[in-house]
Amino acid sequence: MGKIQISPKELASYFDHTQLRAWASHEDFVKLCKESMEYGFKMVAINPAQVVRCRKLLKGSPVHVGAAIGFPLGQTTIEDKVNETKTAILNGSDEIDYVINITELKERNYGFIEKEMAEITEVCRKNKVISKVIFENCYLTDQEKEELCRIALNVRPDFIKTSTGFGTAGASFEDVALMKRMVGDEIKIKAAGGVRTLDTALKMIDLGVSRIGSTAGVSIVEELKMGMQAGTP
Repeated sequence: MGKIQISPKELASYFDHTQLRAWASHEDFVKLCKESMEYGFKMVAINPAQVVRCRKLLKGSPVHVGAAIGFPLGQTTIEDKVNETKTAILNGSDEIDYVINITELKERNYGFIEKEMAEITEVCRKNKVISKVIFENCYLTDQEKEELCRIALNVRPDFIKTSTGFGTAGASFEDVALMKRMVGDEIKIKAAGGVRTLDTALKMIDLGVSRIGSTAGVSIVEELKMGMQAGTP
């Protein structure tokens, strides 16, 4: 099961339980919130339109409500992302995961990227809300990932994040290792997209991630419980 020993409760606390499908029903969100409370997941990851709904469903629980901003393409203006962030927080969001403007990164418009990151992070900081910057690594070169890490070290969001889960690929061990090498313990890392097994989750944690975004949190925690019952080392 990997190098680390971890309890089901500890493992669950790494997870942002995710429901970002455009066609999700009310019952899907009821299920999402119920599972998050039952297992002790850290956050529900949802689109902003569902923040009020999930805040009500999670009333009285320690589970955070996370809003995905500029999601999944990142191709809205800074002003739009800032306003979306403010509205999500007003509606009850504790955490913000926003997608960078990849076009501007590709154009090496690093001033734009830093301004965007700084404005959204500052709104979060003022409201005591956790900020996460989604890189969408599947579309980036290693140099671009490194540049984003350098910008993040200047701005200091709470997390940098590998992926939306809607791109051509999700989190990879190589990308997490690169991000960790660049930011060390200065900024936390979230792995998202494609983390569907216990072995993958444990390897991500071993590499230094502090959060995992996944739709498979329940099955991963259950896999750990079954392994413990079977006496798997």
